Amino acid sequence: SLPAKLINGGIAGLIGVTCVFPIDLAKTRLQNQQNGQRMYASLSDCLIKTIRSEGYFGMYRGAAVNLTLVTPEKAIKLAANDFFRHHLSKDGKKLTLLREMLAGCGAGTCQVIVTTPMEMLKIQLQDAGRIAAQKKLMAAQAQLSSSPAAAAAEPAVETRTTATQITKELLRSKGIAGLYKGLGATLLRDVPFSIVYFPLFANLNKLGQKDPSVKAPFYVSFLSGCVAGSTAAVAVNPCDVIKTRLQSLQRGVNEDTYSGILDCTKKIWQREGPTAFFKGAYCRALVIAPLFGIAQVVYFIGIAEFLLDMLPKHRA
Repeated sequence: SLPAKLINGGIAGLIGVTCVFPIDLAKTRLQNQQNGQRMYASLSDCLIKTIRSEGYFGMYRGAAVNLTLVTPEKAIKLAANDFFRHHLSKDGKKLTLLREMLAGCGAGTCQVIVTTPMEMLKIQLQDAGRIAAQKKLMAAQAQLSSSPAAAAAEPAVETRTTATQITKELLRSKGIAGLYKGLGATLLRDVPFSIVYFPLFANLNKLGQKDPSVKAPFYVSFLSGCVAGSTAAVAVNPCDVIKTRLQSLQRGVNEDTYSGILDCTKKIWQREGPTAFFKGAYCRALVIAPLFGIAQVVYFIGIAEFLLDMLPKHRA
């Protein structure tokens, strides 16, 4: 049933995000840093420096936004894919690869309703620590090279903002369009991701089914979700880099600003080289693999069906 699909998708998203959010934070920070202003050398370096400067919970900045909105996002994504697969199938026959890709395209298009504002807010909170650390470093270097009086001055203290404050400011200054900045780039990432992910998952999962009428074992669904998720994540990583850059409202010292997708693509290619489009690719693969592996296990086990079946018995 649709309620069960939505609940399953929501539970899957909550569990997955809780497990992998620190890696996602590192991905955002690695993607946003530009040549000449590099704060972090790798995933581990980013996490270590984040803990030292912001504490353990600094790795979870922006997690509240994700935990709030990932439930409807994953629910829409998984349920929409099922919906389109059902309506594209003919008399219960096996879907062709093209129809599986169309179903994934529909799912990716539907999910951006929630994904775009969620990513927009999350990125601001995740990247705030990097920008603050960069400013402190630049200020310290400037003080050392200037007068003794300037060197003794107190460094600026970071003012932490919340998702609510950012939302209010965006709505006040730009209206609802402010929350949907980077919508085109989000579509450019999520539609191809779903086109690759869902057909690949479905076909890998079928390999573990002894009988077409029986669900594959949970470990097959988990591994299929991991492989399909990481493959699709790396494939669309250039689009994710562009989306992250476009949705960042604040920039570090001497970092580029962008007017759109083409301008962003051109500047990254010219100033940072083609390899810049794969910044954070392994982080994204590490995030997406368990996230979708867990999501598919929860979704296919059907926790919601069990809970919904128990309600009438409980009331009785």
